[in-house]
Amino acid sequence: MMDRPNDCAPVATGGKTLTKDQAVAILTARVSPIAGTETLPLEAALGRVLAEPVVSTLDVPGWDNSAMDGYAIRHADLSAHDGCLAVAQRIPAGAVGKPLAPGTAARIFTGAPVPEGADTVVEQEVCEASDGQVRIPLEIKAGANIRRAGEDIRAGAEVIASGTRLTPAHLGLAASVGVARLVVHRRLRVALLSSGDELALPGEPLKPGQIYNSNRFVLMGLLQTWGCEVVDLGIVADDLESTVAAMARGAREADLIIASGGVSVGEEDHLKPAVERLGRIEFHQVKIRPGKPLVFGEVQGRPLLGCPGNPVSLFVTAVLFARPLILRMQGVAGELEVRPLRIRAGFDWPRPDRRLEFQRARLERGADGELEVAVYPSRSSAVLSSVAWADGLVQLQPGQVIARGDPVEFLPFAELFY
Repeated sequence: MMDRPNDCAPVATGGKTLTKDQAVAILTARVSPIAGTETLPLEAALGRVLAEPVVSTLDVPGWDNSAMDGYAIRHADLSAHDGCLAVAQRIPAGAVGKPLAPGTAARIFTGAPVPEGADTVVEQEVCEASDGQVRIPLEIKAGANIRRAGEDIRAGAEVIASGTRLTPAHLGLAASVGVARLVVHRRLRVALLSSGDELALPGEPLKPGQIYNSNRFVLMGLLQTWGCEVVDLGIVADDLESTVAAMARGAREADLIIASGGVSVGEEDHLKPAVERLGRIEFHQVKIRPGKPLVFGEVQGRPLLGCPGNPVSLFVTAVLFARPLILRMQGVAGELEVRPLRIRAGFDWPRPDRRLEFQRARLERGADGELEVAVYPSRSSAVLSSVAWADGLVQLQPGQVIARGDPVEFLPFAELFY
């Protein structure tokens, strides 16, 4: 039996329709980071969530070094020798020079240690070198072009906090302090089920009334993008017992269950009664368009998120609600939601909805060459091609009338997919 750190505590919603922010707050408050870690080499840690902080055992840089190719000098020698100094040594990166003799300069290269006695590096572009001598302008500023020891990182400093999702920059930072392996949270296991007798897999012949299961591949792609391990429960028949059995399996084999379809209140929608048989429902409606029917609950100690079956509604609810839920369970600390960009509208929106609305959108250049937000012409939640057309979502407030040129809030997929 797997550990069960994410038993959902009950929350009183009174059956009311929640706002987006209320729903996200409940989702992220009712789960905690999964137990279990692994230690990986840097090259295998990209995108994983750090479980133990990285603390530097050394200063970076470890010594005063040259910020550019040029000449290391003692600044007081410039006026004493009228700017003309003998070049006494050459110090490439990776070598250590001798102490700088008075009245001399050292030819030095970027990253090389500044020799003892030198206090200034002069870039080669302003110098004139010939016959073993270099002439340097007298107005050079003392202390220029030297990167001081510990200027970037001090020994003992925490350089990457636990709960950080690791980017290429983080891997480079760990490498810069000599850390070769990182302790990260294990991958989150997510059980994925698709509800509906009308669904068939691509490659299979369609029977009358059937459609291909695009939702499975949208969700699977998002989960893989978010660094999850997917437990595919397949297509579940439209009956209560099959739904109960699939959810019970998901609770045994995964940390989180995500379902698509069957979340409404029709006779063929069995997700809610299945959840109630095995656990409980925390909320089942969110005041957004598209994606109002959204079920969050607990199944045998495992959190469950039920998304609508319409493909656009599924996509929108996944990036808005599944993403922060998954990030919190993965151990990501701090802010989880994407901050929208404010960009001018390249469209009119005269008939707003009473709900917070998320429309498929993309950035285009206006007639003046400036960026603006274009929206897909259809508001239908069944048009999956609109998601492929878009590169983000535009967030429209309830009752908000938009005129072309007004600032709007744009959520780029580049952020939502991360």
